[in-house]
Amino acid sequence: MKFKKSLFAGILAAASAGALLASQSAAAQNAWPTKSISLIVPFAAGGPTDSVARLISVPMGQALGQTVVVENVPGAGGTIASTKVARAAPDGYTIYLHHMGMATANALYDKLPYDPMTSFEYIGQVADVPMVLLGKKSLPANNFKELEAYIKANGSKVTMANAGPGAVSQLCGLLFQSRLGVKLTNVPYKGTGPALTDLLGGQVDLLCDQTTQTIPYIKDGSVKAYGTTTLKRLPAIPNVPTLDEQGFKGFEVKVWHGMYTPKGVPKPILDKLNAALKKSLTSPDVKKRLEDANIDIVSVGKISENGLKTHLDAEINKWGPIIRKANIPD
Repeated sequence: MKFKKSLFAGILAAASAGALLASQSAAAQNAWPTKSISLIVPFAAGGPTDSVARLISVPMGQALGQTVVVENVPGAGGTIASTKVARAAPDGYTIYLHHMGMATANALYDKLPYDPMTSFEYIGQVADVPMVLLGKKSLPANNFKELEAYIKANGSKVTMANAGPGAVSQLCGLLFQSRLGVKLTNVPYKGTGPALTDLLGGQVDLLCDQTTQTIPYIKDGSVKAYGTTTLKRLPAIPNVPTLDEQGFKGFEVKVWHGMYTPKGVPKPILDKLNAALKKSLTSPDVKKRLEDANIDIVSVGKISENGLKTHLDAEINKWGPIIRKANIPD
């Protein structure tokens, strides 16, 4: 009888301790955040992704009652930052803003120390940066149909610049070549800045680049715009047709962004982060500043765990075969 009483008392004590720990955990989650939050960006300061991060960090911090500090962790196409976030403590104090590179990493690198689909929690999609297919000013083709004919007549003599292996500009160019059924001479650069400089100087023929830095050159006629990579025309350049409406049905390439945390962050904290992100993206000031930079905020329904996870999965399936077929080196 004494043994039974002792066993019962032990079970009761363990249950009480478990309940106390659960209560403490719930209280900690309710009190979160109690200190500043790191927003990791996998690229250097000043780029489009960094700009998006800095625009939303302040209103997110205001919504959460703590400072959100942007931390740039560049290198290896985002894999260094992704690894850091995947290995961070799942306490909600590390959040991550990455672009479509999250979807292409598996196909670009043989061995990743993380899995984009299983190593993270998903807060939601954030914003999209459209792209434009550009040509040098002296290129004989004046519209997309003429460009198609010019490319088919000249083949690999036509050069297409990009920002290096795995860059969105390269992926856009590869998709374009795949749809056209040709292989051009691809010229890699260390970033879209020098690639655009050479396009403006006439050293290369074509480039897929983001609207954030190309619209002024399109408007002043320094380059030729053959089509946007969106399904609808862009308000900033309404006279430039989409590639979709010019025969490349469904051709869509956007530098989309999503927000993540390490795997295992409790749902109450994820809910708070999601609410803060939504509040940030729907604030009039942030909306105007992103629109002025030709960056599109996604619909509210996409600012969600399921919205981001579904989109990421679709993008992995879209880009994987294209990258593997092109045999892009690590």
